[in-house]
Amino acid sequence: MTDSENNKDIEILAFAGSLRKGSYNKAVLRASKDLAPKSMHITIFDLAGIPLYNADVEAQGNPKQVTEFKEAIRKADGLLIATPEYNHGVPAVTKNAVDWASRPTQNAPLNEKPVGILGASPGMTGSARGQSQLRQAFEFTNSYCMPQPEILVFRAHQKFDDDGNLTDEATRKYLGKYLEALYNWVNKFIEE
Repeated sequence: MTDSENNKDIEILAFAGSLRKGSYNKAVLRASKDLAPKSMHITIFDLAGIPLYNADVEAQGNPKQVTEFKEAIRKADGLLIATPEYNHGVPAVTKNAVDWASRPTQNAPLNEKPVGILGASPGMTGSARGQSQLRQAFEFTNSYCMPQPEILVFRAHQKFDDDGNLTDEATRKYLGKYLEALYNWVNKFIEE
């Protein structure tokens, strides 16, 4: 029996650091919903509509989509972020979401929030460098980023079908193990 069968339900907010409709990272989050432990409920938030972070805009009040995003993070027990890798780093869409969620620093939604990171890429490194940069950002936001296991979905174009379904059985199995580990990680930070 797994830990998730013995513990309470947890809520995970997931988002992909890509705006592309056919994003492999969005697809891996959809697969995560299907492969998550029974006690883990994943809600996917679409980052489309979130403007670039600008302190002048923030001073006038958060845009509606930003307010919804921050509230969704606050309500969740933990986060699951699927990030692509662009030019050996974390893409602007992912970093921008983190920047908005880190504000204001004294009451940031990311403060003390447990986080899991994964990524999918057609390349051979499966977003490893993007994930590494994202982990650095979470040091400053005081978020609890799960150190292990890592999941790097490389050659993603060979692991998803034309409809965005994860068809590679080895990846599906490993993603299930990753999600079980994330469930256990998030539970460490939930107050009884």
